[in-house]
Amino acid sequence: QVQLVESGGGLVLPGGSLRLCCAASGSIYNIIRMSWYRQAPGKERELVATIPGSGSTVYADSVVGRFTISRDNAKNTVYLQMNSLKPEDTAVYYCNYVVRGAIYWGQGTQVTISS
Repeated sequence: QVQLVESGGGLVLPGGSLRLCCAASGSIYNIIRMSWYRQAPGKERELVATIPGSGSTVYADSVVGRFTISRDNAKNTVYLQMNSLKPEDTAVYYCNYVVRGAIYWGQGTQVTISS
């Protein structure tokens, strides 16, 4: 059974940085796309960044130039480097893997930007 486990969330000051990590446990193959989503209180879950097996990464307009998504295919792991964090980045961040025939979600990790 595949599980996605996120780590790296926390509380940081505005302008700070965090690096989120999502690792897959269990056998997982043919990952088509890895993504990060976030959901702030009272808001819909939104796509933050996605990285396909081939092709270009895609970012939400609000994070362009500040966030970088990357993946380690050998480890089935996806990362999200977040710089210049703002209070409006506060949310629960979820990783998402799309494979042939299935979609997997992590349990979420809280990111709080506050002074």
